[in-house]
Amino acid sequence: MCNVPPGYDPNQYERPSVTVDVVTFTLREHDLKVLLIRRKHLPFAGYWAIPGGFVQMDESLEAGALRELEEETGLCDVYIEQLYTFGQPNRDPRTRVITVAYFALVPAGALPALQAGDDAADAQWWSMYDLPPLAFDHAEILDYALTRLRYKLEYSAVGFELLPEKFTLSELQSTYEVILGEKLDRGNFRKKLHKAAVVEPTRDHRNTGGRPARLYRFRDAVVAEIKARRLFP
Repeated sequence: MCNVPPGYDPNQYERPSVTVDVVTFTLREHDLKVLLIRRKHLPFAGYWAIPGGFVQMDESLEAGALRELEEETGLCDVYIEQLYTFGQPNRDPRTRVITVAYFALVPAGALPALQAGDDAADAQWWSMYDLPPLAFDHAEILDYALTRLRYKLEYSAVGFELLPEKFTLSELQSTYEVILGEKLDRGNFRKKLHKAAVVEPTRDHRNTGGRPARLYRFRDAVVAEIKARRLFP
């Protein structure tokens, strides 16, 4: 165990404040949604922001992120993964504030009712492609989170975090298109899926009004690998 040097005075050094912010994505109504809160107090009162706040002296960064998310939105029992640290000197008008951003993906079917609390006047799901005016540098943080999500989607089975256990290939392609923000060729998409071997057919079908569509699921080994590494390496 390291001992504190004799005469050490921590007050002789400037100490920036540390906050945590949680970017939470889900898929609803064929759109990529992000969870935002409307700030109740200055600075940026009335602006929308990523849920978050200051870290307490006796808690870890992750514990602080989970606490702030629940206090401000009512959302709990969500797996979060550290995303990136944002620390431009002028990002907060109050003082020097460094924020550690976290990232979460929530399946649409698992969404509880939101309940704004703490210093949040409201909590809502917003389209990532139609955002309101944002506080601080939160537009930059959301852009970074979306870029990382798209990057992961290109080479992994991270989509299992957003989809139900079983789905049609059309639903899977729609998920990719919503996140990537572009239409994909049906034939090429299915060829890439086959080559990547990330999904497998089940014995179940869904009646879509015409020929029943086969349901697929992500392969157990692929899901286990993603869970072991979680969202980001």
